[in-house]
Amino acid sequence: MIAFHSGGFANFKFFYTQYVCVHLRKEFPTLVSYNRFIELSHRCAIAFMLYLHYCCKGECTGISFIDSTVLRVCHNKRIKRHKTFKGLAEVGKSTMGWFYGFKLHLVINDKGEILSFYLSKGNVDDRNAKAITKLTEKLFGKLF
Repeated sequence: MIAFHSGGFANFKFFYTQYVCVHLRKEFPTLVSYNRFIELSHRCAIAFMLYLHYCCKGECTGISFIDSTVLRVCHNKRIKRHKTFKGLAEVGKSTMGWFYGFKLHLVINDKGEILSFYLSKGNVDDRNAKAITKLTEKLFGKLF
C-alpha cells in the first residue's frame, strides 16, 4: 500500500494486478487475489496510520495549513451492500456532494510535509472542535 501511494499509479487495482502480481511475486510468494486483498485491506489500516505517525511527519516551521479530504469507500449506490467498513464509515457531505466513507483531516507545513492528521467518520464537520484541537495541539505560529 505504501508503494502505491508513492508510485504515481492511476488506481490501486492496476497497481496490484499489473505491478505487484507481476514484478513483486518473488518478494511476496503467498500473494492473494486482488479481490481477497481488498477484503483484507481494512486490517492493515491501524498499522498504516502508525507508520505515517512515526515515520512520515515533518517539523513545524510556524506556517501551517489545515484542510480535509474525503476518503470514499464505495459508490453511493452500493452503500447498503458495503461490508468492509460497515459500522466504521458514515455518510457525509462535502462540497462535491454526498459520500460514504471517512474524512482525512491534515495539517501540513509550508514545505508540504505532514505535521498532523486525524481520520474521522464521514459525517464529522471540518470545524469540529475535537478534530481541530487534536490536530493543532503541538503546533505553533500561524494556521491557515
